[in-house]
Parts: sequence; C-alpha cells; structure tokens
Amino acid sequence: MKDHIKLLNAVKYVGYTVLTIGIIIFLYGFFVSDHSTITSIGIGTVMGAIFIFLMGIFFVATEELQEKTAKGVRIIPTKEKTL
Repeated sequence: MKDHIKLLNAVKYVGYTVLTIGIIIFLYGFFVSDHSTITSIGIGTVMGAIFIFLMGIFFVATEELQEKTAKGVRIIPTKEKTL
C-alpha cells in the first residue's frame, strides 16, 4: 500500500508543478505577449498536466485492483470418458 501512496504523491506533485507552469505560461501569453503561440503552449502544458495526473491515477487504480484479485484460474482435472 505504501508504494501506491508514493506513486500517487509523485504524480500529484509533478502534476501540480506542470499545471502551475502551464497556467503561468498561458497567462503570460494571453495578457503580456502579442504572440498567440505562447498562449497555445500554455494550454498544451495545462492539458499535459491533466493527462499526467489522470494516467497516474489510472496506474494506481489498476495496481490496486490487480493485487486484490485472485491470481490465475484453477483448473480441476476431470476423468476422461472412454468409448
């Protein structure tokens, strides 16, 4: 369980950092700069942060589900019928 919390915290901090950088770039491009490319880079950075966060949540959820399920399928041998 501690591995999941470590991964979740790492994804959270990376996502928040990239999101903050993206918002700063977007605001700079929207209000200060005359170039629209800087605004679009800010929007792309924000979308990337959201994508990183959602993928991290997905990985944590799949790892937890994988640990909680039974591993493998039991096969019970049956006697063959002879004709």
